[in-house]
Amino acid sequence: MKINLKIKPKYSYYLSIFISLIFLFFFAYKGVVAYLIHRELYGGGLDTLVLLRGSISGIMFLLVLLFFQFIKIPDLKSHRTILRGVFIGWTGTFLVITIVNLSSVYFIILTATVSLFTLVNLLSLEVQIKEEKNTLTEKEIYLLQQLAKKK
Repeated sequence: MKINLKIKPKYSYYLSIFISLIFLFFFAYKGVVAYLIHRELYGGGLDTLVLLRGSISGIMFLLVLLFFQFIKIPDLKSHRTILRGVFIGWTGTFLVITIVNLSSVYFIILTATVSLFTLVNLLSLEVQIKEEKNTLTEKEIYLLQQLAKKK
């Protein structure tokens, strides 16, 4: 399958950051509300629901930090490996949400969107890596020019 789009991997990371932030804020809000309700009803302590929502928020925060670090990587082959993992992660999340809770349409749409965009970006990256193999870097060109002058 040949895709002529040249999408930079950072756009996939930005979209993943945005979707992860939506998940983070949603579950943080729901966790705070569940904590306040539990405190009013039972007088303190933490419920399993509060801990679960807090854990999901924490995981999403760590993912956001990871995506920001992934943007800084210059190597295309590393991006390909990372984007494969990101695609598998978002697709798995999409499938789990679809199977477990079909009524959360917004989360299904969000995860499907980021998963499809990552797939398109991954296919585009394959083409960019093949093109990069056929080109010389500036340092290689300079060294070849220096070698040509010596003959």
